[in-house]
Amino acid sequence: MMHKGFLVWAAALGALAVILGAFGAHKLKELVPPETVSTFQTGVTYQFYHVFALLAVGILYAHIPAPQLIWAGRCFIIGIILFSGSLYLLTALKMTNNVGLRGVGIITPIGGLVFIVGWISLLLAVLKK
Repeated sequence: MMHKGFLVWAAALGALAVILGAFGAHKLKELVPPETVSTFQTGVTYQFYHVFALLAVGILYAHIPAPQLIWAGRCFIIGIILFSGSLYLLTALKMTNNVGLRGVGIITPIGGLVFIVGWISLLLAVLKK
């Protein structure tokens, strides 16, 4: 049995990435400077990468039902929320000229670390098999 929850998350986050990517490519450049569009696009790119990782985890779970795979999937979801979400939030703050919450940027590297933990968990699950 595949891990349906991870596949559902991957599909939903994949659809969201397409929507956000289209927004970033078409409308966002009218609202913020080019470096902010680039920051936003980094969030979309990493979201897409980890949607595919999440799909892999959901499918691999049918063959390797290891707890490390569950942790990998959780880390990919949390990483998308923290890493990509913080970049989207920074873009929104820039768009609204709100400078009060600039500390949000510290969340991005935490999300990156969570991504790394997810990849290491995936590695450990595969090596364990």
